[in-house]
Amino acid sequence: MRVEQVDWVEIPAGVLLRGIPAEEIEAVAHRYAATGVPVEWYRKESPRPEIHVPAFRIARTLVTVGQWTLFAHATGRPAQQAPTDHPVIGVTWQEAVDYCHWLGERLGGLDVRLPTEGEWERAARGDDDRTGLANLVDLGIGTTTPVGSFPGGAGPFGVLDMSGNADEWTSTLYAPYPGAPADVPTTEGRAFDPHITRGGAFRHDRDLARCARRHGGYERDLAAIGVDFRLAAPAEPA
Repeated sequence: MRVEQVDWVEIPAGVLLRGIPAEEIEAVAHRYAATGVPVEWYRKESPRPEIHVPAFRIARTLVTVGQWTLFAHATGRPAQQAPTDHPVIGVTWQEAVDYCHWLGERLGGLDVRLPTEGEWERAARGDDDRTGLANLVDLGIGTTTPVGSFPGGAGPFGVLDMSGNADEWTSTLYAPYPGAPADVPTTEGRAFDPHITRGGAFRHDRDLARCARRHGGYERDLAAIGVDFRLAAPAEPA
């Protein structure tokens, strides 16, 4: 696929049941107790309001090594030595933003950007309460797979790899949700970048691939933890 041929998926405006209800936090933590994640880490996903998300477009798959290589060559950045159909990993938030701006110019000034946290969850979850599964640590692969390798895990609108394979930057800065439990921290001290990531990667347990989960860059080696990004843009004009 040429860089200009982004496979956009139109996400209609709709209501998102964001996060998890406060009364279900203990049950969710118990369900994934084998991962060793403390219950406190789930509290930042609560409460669960209904929020309206305007229509937008999102790329069907993560940005690949092949797509990134074109950008790297054009901007003097190092290319990655990995199969061209795998997600590019090890990308900082600012590099992801720079790619979006570069591609937007190539596409005639289109406002290409990172999705917001709410847009990402809307694309992954749709109108229901699904979770989603894909290339996670329990699969035993230990690295990325070609994008779109798990079509059975597609979201309700047909977006792929929103659980597992590579973690995804969003444009949203971490903050507790309005009405969050009092013990939810106002900042994530463990994260070296304040932006939220979503989706989980090949090295993550299944609890981190839930549609509601909020994460961050907790290790500076972004290649080791598998951080990539996905493109978003305004909805196609009617």
